[in-house]
Amino acid sequence: MRGLLKTLWRPDQEEDPSQTVVAQAANILQVGEFQFLQLAYFDWHGEEMPKSLLDTVFRRYMLGGHIPHWARNYARQVLDLSTKGAVNDNDPFFHRYDHDYSTHTPNGVRRFIAASLIIIALFTVCLTLSVLTAKDGTTILPPYFDKSELPATRP
Repeated sequence: MRGLLKTLWRPDQEEDPSQTVVAQAANILQVGEFQFLQLAYFDWHGEEMPKSLLDTVFRRYMLGGHIPHWARNYARQVLDLSTKGAVNDNDPFFHRYDHDYSTHTPNGVRRFIAASLIIIALFTVCLTLSVLTAKDGTTILPPYFDKSELPATRP
């Protein structure tokens, strides 16, 4: 419980230095630690991590602080490549576990223009309706009275 309170109080500090290395490497690649463990497993074993092992490894890492040797090794590799400037964090290889990761939006410009035109049309319709429904107003500030609702002024 004390470790949890320390983490909540100072989330930027890890208790275990090797966990700090993994967290830094995951941040460099712009992925979560779960995805980092999957990438490290693939790098070490040359195959995807079996689904039966996913929860066990991640639970032991997050709750028990156990960092597999292949994850530490991969983290050191990423940090070394990062210091040399050889890491492209937008490489799709690193983001293949992201379900919604894409570097571009298909038909993005068309969709933007369509959305803009819809908003402009909506404002135009609202403005037109407000002009058509307004009668002979007295002021532009509330309360909105028509001249017909005010008593006649005496000369």
